Amino acid sequence: MRLTFDSDLPEEGLARLAEAMDGLWEGDDLSAEIWRISEEEIRALNSRERGVDRVTDVLSFPAMDGIKDRPILAAEHTDCVMPEDGTVFLGSVVICEQRAREQAIEYGHSFERELWYLAVHGLLHCLGYDHETEEERREMREKEEYVMQKLDLRRES
Repeated sequence: MRLTFDSDLPEEGLARLAEAMDGLWEGDDLSAEIWRISEEEIRALNSRERGVDRVTDVLSFPAMDGIKDRPILAAEHTDCVMPEDGTVFLGSVVICEQRAREQAIEYGHSFERELWYLAVHGLLHCLGYDHETEEERREMREKEEYVMQKLDLRRES
């Protein structure tokens, strides 16, 4: 199983991210988008898509519902199969770069750590994880920490 990206993030980081995410799903190869956007763009998306008229740090747009803890198979998600490479499109993640910079300062770690944390967080949403309940929050945080440790981007970095 492999994960590929269409993104404006650094290629080396994306390769590390794909490797760190390995094992979080079963099934076929996946692809996803991750883009950095401005405060104005993310506010407009947040307002249009969620009815929340404010800047946020990250938004996820999963391509499939009900996939958490289930094999992701092209045969079951034919509408999400990318014709150019046969991967199953997982979804899109947009990150507000300015908000990520502010949060890195606020939380006392590097911008790099915050940027990749937001990418991981968004991808986990695309894989069906959420944080609406305490149980969901705990499960999602465990997955985030697992990937961030594999990326060697701990909270103090």
